[in-house]
Amino acid sequence: MHVDFKELPLESKIWIYQSNRPFTPEEIQELEKELTQFIGQWAAHGSTLKAGYEIKYRRFIIIGLDQSLQGASGCSIDASVHFIQDLEKKYKVDLLDKMNVTFKQGEFIAYKTLIDFKKIVKNRSVSPKTIVFNNLVNTKDEYLHDWEIPLEESWHKRFL
Repeated sequence: MHVDFKELPLESKIWIYQSNRPFTPEEIQELEKELTQFIGQWAAHGSTLKAGYEIKYRRFIIIGLDQSLQGASGCSIDASVHFIQDLEKKYKVDLLDKMNVTFKQGEFIAYKTLIDFKKIVKNRSVSPKTIVFNNLVNTKDEYLHDWEIPLEESWHKRFL
């Protein structure tokens, strides 16, 4: 069952998929339809899942699942991964590679491979105060409070 992301409780499970490029406004409209349709029929062991999504900064797809009614099963997680893989093919983007770093440079959202990010940290092209996206958050509460954080407070700080 698709619900507005804002209605999901703070303990909802979160999955964050970052794109290697921004989506166009037209792609976002299509993505919203596809996400609404997928989440509307998403189920675990025959039971409908209560879930919602957000698209942030034209780069991130965030899916949230209220596990208080029904948790995700292996099959439902597999279905969501296959759905994301289909989006990757359709839009020619990378959404599943966790070895990349996305961060803010002013109003611009930058995307670098981990190797390139290490280099720009070493060259001091970013500072300890640079905002990075911690896509390892697990709950909506963590997403709201610990997703956009200074480099010096994130797991990325080991590169300083």
